[in-house]
Amino acid sequence: MDTLIMVAQLLLGLSILVGLHELGHLLTAKMFGMRVEKFSIGFPPKIIGFQWGETEYSIGAIPLGGFVKISGMVDESMDTEQMASEPQPWEFRSKPAWQRLIVMLGGIIVNVITGILIFVVLVYQKGETYYSQEQIAEHGIVAYEIGQQIGFQDGDKILDINGQPYQSLGDLSSGEALLSTDGYYTVERNGEIIRIDIPRGFINSFSNEESMSKFISIRMPFEIIDTPKGGAAREAGLQKGDRILAIDGQPINYFNELQNNLAERAGSEARLTVQRDSETFEKTLAVTEEGTIGIQINPLLAPVTNRFGFGESIVKGTERAFGVVIINAKALGRMFTGEVSAKNVSGPIGMAKIYGNKWDWTKFWSITGLISMILAFMNLLPIPALDGGHVVFLLYEMISGKTPSDRFLENAQKIGMVMLLALMVFAIGNDILKLFTGG
Repeated sequence: MDTLIMVAQLLLGLSILVGLHELGHLLTAKMFGMRVEKFSIGFPPKIIGFQWGETEYSIGAIPLGGFVKISGMVDESMDTEQMASEPQPWEFRSKPAWQRLIVMLGGIIVNVITGILIFVVLVYQKGETYYSQEQIAEHGIVAYEIGQQIGFQDGDKILDINGQPYQSLGDLSSGEALLSTDGYYTVERNGEIIRIDIPRGFINSFSNEESMSKFISIRMPFEIIDTPKGGAAREAGLQKGDRILAIDGQPINYFNELQNNLAERAGSEARLTVQRDSETFEKTLAVTEEGTIGIQINPLLAPVTNRFGFGESIVKGTERAFGVVIINAKALGRMFTGEVSAKNVSGPIGMAKIYGNKWDWTKFWSITGLISMILAFMNLLPIPALDGGHVVFLLYEMISGKTPSDRFLENAQKIGMVMLLALMVFAIGNDILKLFTGG
C-alpha cells in the first residue's frame, strides 16, 4: 500500500505538470494559427484518446513525459517525410521566428506560472511554521550523526550562517547554506564563540529525506503526557503533566538529555527527581535494555507561526519558487566541478520516495510546485530535443538572419534524444543503486 501511494502521487503530480507544460505549447501554437496534430500526456503506446478538431488528444502508457506534435516542426517524431514537402501556411516552419520562439517557451512559461501559483496559495493558506533563530539560540540543538561529523555538539547555539542571520531551523540545512562558498556556522558553546566550517561537498550527505533527520534538531523541553500500562513509569506512579528534573542528581532540561541518561543506565535502575505541580519528589525506576522507562512526552516548545495577506503571499510564494531554480542552478554548476555528486541525480523512483508513503495534500502540492520549477529550469537548458535547444536555434536565427537547415535540426534532435535517454538511464540506475545500498 505504501508503494502504491508513492506511485499514485508521482503519477498524479507528473500528469498535472506534463499536461500543463504541453498545454502551453498547444495554446501558443494554435494562437498563431499552427496546426497541432497530437497532444499526449505520457509516451506511446496509447492507452486512450479522442479526436477534437484537427488534434488527437491521448494518454500514453509510459507516464514519464508527454509531447505535442506541431505540423512542420522537427521534433521527437522525426517526421522527415513531412519536412521534405513544401512548407504550408499552417506549419511551424512557415511562421516568423518570434512566433516560433514563443511557442517553444510556452511550456516553460506555464510551468513557471504553475510553480509560482502553487507556492503563493500554500503561503496564503498555510503561512510559515518553523523553529526560529531566537529559539535555537536560547535552547540549542541536538547534533545527530551527520551534524557531529562536521563538529556540532548537543547544546550548541547556532547564531548565524556565513555571518548572516537566518530565520528558521530549516535554513541551517537549506541548499543556499550547504552550497555556499567557504560557508560556516557561528556557534556559541559553553559561553565560547566558535566557527564550524561547512566542508566542500557536504551537501552530498543529504542524499535523501531520511538523511535530513540525521543532521540536527532543536533541543526540546518536555513533560510527561502518558504512561502506558506495563511500563516502569506507570508502576512508579508517574502521571500526565509530571516533569523530570534530574536523573541520579544530573539535571534534565531537554528530552535528548533524558534519552542519553537513560541509555547510559540501560538494564539497570535510575533515580528520577520529578516535579508535579508545586511538589517535588523522587522515584527509582527500572530502565529497559533499550534505555526506556515507558513514557510518552509532550513537547513544551511551540514553533513560530506567521500568516500572510494575499499581497505578501504573492511576494513570498514567488521568492520560494525562484529560490528553487537558483539552488538547482547552483547545484548543477557544482556538479560539473565535482563538488556535488552526480549520484544525487534521481529518477522516477527517487521522485516517488520524495512524495512519501502518506497522502498529505500540503506536502503533495509543495513537491509538485518544486518539480514544476525544476522542469521549467531543466527544459530551458540548451540541449537539443529540449525546449531550450530549440530556443537557442531560434535565437541564432533571429540574430543572424540565417535559418539552420532541416538536416542540421534533425541531427541535433537525434543527439539530444540520445543524451536525454542516457541521462534517464543514469538516473534510474542511481535509483536502483540507492534501493540496494539504502542511500
